[in-house]
Amino acid sequence: MVITAKPELRGMPVKVGPGGGRYISVISIFFIFSLTLLFFCLVSSQVRAGEQDDGQMSGPDFPEYSDWYDDFMEEDAATIKDPLEPANRIFFKFNDKLYFWFLKPVASAYGKAVPRDFRISFRNCFNNLEAPVHMSNDFLQGKFKDGFVEACRFFINSTVGILGLSDAARDVFALNSPGKEDLGQTIGYYGIGNGFYLCWPFMGPSTLRDTVGMTGDFFLRPGTYMASTSSLYLRGLFFSGRYINNTSLRIGDYEDFLVSTFDPYLAMRDAYIQRRFNMIEE
Repeated sequence: MVITAKPELRGMPVKVGPGGGRYISVISIFFIFSLTLLFFCLVSSQVRAGEQDDGQMSGPDFPEYSDWYDDFMEEDAATIKDPLEPANRIFFKFNDKLYFWFLKPVASAYGKAVPRDFRISFRNCFNNLEAPVHMSNDFLQGKFKDGFVEACRFFINSTVGILGLSDAARDVFALNSPGKEDLGQTIGYYGIGNGFYLCWPFMGPSTLRDTVGMTGDFFLRPGTYMASTSSLYLRGLFFSGRYINNTSLRIGDYEDFLVSTFDPYLAMRDAYIQRRFNMIEE
């Protein structure tokens, strides 16, 4: 028996589920973008290999692009540009008030209600979900041994460690994390500079390069796809729960930082850039 579609149904698009087509399209676009970015990084690495004898980077032959090249191939951590400083300072102040007026009170109440050992287990679980990000970027940087270690840690902690609630890979098998690589570091590894400094509301300090990397890492986190199958409410609960839980374990650090500096904005910016520089150099 031959089954034919009703005339009125012919030519109609087939739905693959709520938002399924949208996520497939986004992933496809990101995959193409990643290949393009990787190609650019490889070309940049060849440029780095052609450094002049005095140690300076060989710049482009076209004067109209020299400023762009200098911004994105700059290696000196102390020369980060901040053309958006007025806006960045506003967002820094917003994040500061958000911490003292909302995040700290909520995290403090949460910390009093939930024992510290439980909160550490929750943090381990959230950190375990970052393993695919670290593993993928280890492989992209050619650190295949570190990538294999991260893959083993992810498997062990997800099974023996009960969904990552305990770091069984470290405690039982003495398998320590080799590092926390991300796409921003990978881009920097291939010679792309910071671009310029950014301070995002809710997320804090970043750079143009790290913002691109953060967007790419979003698609490598299992939590992204777990949340996509649920409601927006549950998705927000997942990410805000992680933020509040981790903050409850670090209350006091930000206050100490504010006391130790004259200009918290500049201190935060310089500390972030220096830290990212050191992470890429490792």
